[in-house]
Amino acid sequence: MAASIIHRVSGAGLSIVGLAVLTWWLTALAGGTESYAEFAKVAGTLIGKIVLVGLTWAFFQHLLSGIRHLVMDTGATFELGINKTFAILTFIGSVLLTAAMWAYLLGVVK
Repeated sequence: MAASIIHRVSGAGLSIVGLAVLTWWLTALAGGTESYAEFAKVAGTLIGKIVLVGLTWAFFQHLLSGIRHLVMDTGATFELGINKTFAILTFIGSVLLTAAMWAYLLGVVK
């Protein structure tokens, strides 16, 4: 039940916050060097990084939960134990994929 609710919340967050950040980034990119520098400055702050990491996690959580729902649509994983395990794996996978992506983006891993 919680995995389904988080799936909906992450989708809504991606739609609202993700679209706002994407629009701001594209506007800053089109606005020139000074405009983009202001965006980069805000994105580089602690709050900016938290928002970007949160969006990354929401993306991976929504993706993995969507795959889970797709598999469930085929009629598989309706047994309670397998379903619960699959739901837990979406949370673990989203955290691991987010950590791996940010480690790569920050240059920790190449």
